[in-house]
Amino acid sequence: MKHEPDKSQNAARWQAVLARDASSLPPFIYAVKTTGVYCRPDCPSRRPNEKNVEFFDSSVEAQEAGYRACKRCKPDETAPDVVMAAKIAATCRAIEEAEEEPGLEALAKSCGLSVFHFHRLFKAQTGVTPKAYARAHRMQKVRKSLNGDAPSVTSAMYDAGFSSSSRFYEIATQALGMSPSTYKNGGQNMRILFAVGECSLGSVLVACSQKGVCAILLGDTAEKLLDDLQSMFPQAELIGGDEAFEALVARVVGFVDAPRLGLDLPLDIQGTAFQERVWQALRDIPAGQTASYREIAETIGAPTSFRAVAQACGANALAVAIPCHRVVRSDGGLSGYRWGIERKRALLELEQTA
Repeated sequence: MKHEPDKSQNAARWQAVLARDASSLPPFIYAVKTTGVYCRPDCPSRRPNEKNVEFFDSSVEAQEAGYRACKRCKPDETAPDVVMAAKIAATCRAIEEAEEEPGLEALAKSCGLSVFHFHRLFKAQTGVTPKAYARAHRMQKVRKSLNGDAPSVTSAMYDAGFSSSSRFYEIATQALGMSPSTYKNGGQNMRILFAVGECSLGSVLVACSQKGVCAILLGDTAEKLLDDLQSMFPQAELIGGDEAFEALVARVVGFVDAPRLGLDLPLDIQGTAFQERVWQALRDIPAGQTASYREIAETIGAPTSFRAVAQACGANALAVAIPCHRVVRSDGGLSGYRWGIERKRALLELEQTA
């Protein structure tokens, strides 16, 4: 049974038809009254006059209304991009389950593609290359082992599929933000300076490792922020900052209240290769402007990875320094923010009125 038309929904669907891109909308098809044919939103055929278009949630509804399937875009068959997405997803599972990292040629062959085509599609779907995906998965296994009952760092290394210790320590130290042994001990023997200040958004905690600022946290109370920092580095030595360090906190507070002043700080960024690409793209958004999750995904060369972009924003521990508050939904609405939607709205208002 066909639903009564929703004008706003149909307007969005028509824009998707014009753009040949309905990836941000629930599935639908459109039919043309003058031809009696129904099509996918991305059908390459010439666009009809809007007044002759009718929208349906499914092919079945269109058929019941007397329309026949387009022979060009074949809306009754599984879309090629859906088929390819399934193949890439299967490839990701194969990488995750393999004891040793599969070769690029073998992965491409399993998808029935050339190495070049496979490499390009894999990066477009996941946001990273097959090698980077395999490395990120192995590092995830390393984190899990080091946080669990792995008897040693060496054991965690081999369990994750690393065969070279020199390569492992090079990758692991960069990904973890500290040596694997320090990570296994919850940051033991690691000195982190911190201080708490007050700004228009509440309390702000700034923490620094030897490499640079490793956390900027926003919250309601200093106690809650300190608890959050301790959960990030449970065994690290947390040291209250001196006057010089508190001057750094004052810079952060000043930046929150006057964002166009800029905030140029050495950062200790700890994330996966994909997260770091997202975070760099966020830092390139000028104060007072916003970008959608999809636009960030396109900026980093992974147009279908907008959900992974949202996850990377949620994993950001450097509020305002990495401005994930500047990322909004495609319709301009505000969505999740690690430190609360109201703080996100307030930050955007400060930037737009400064």
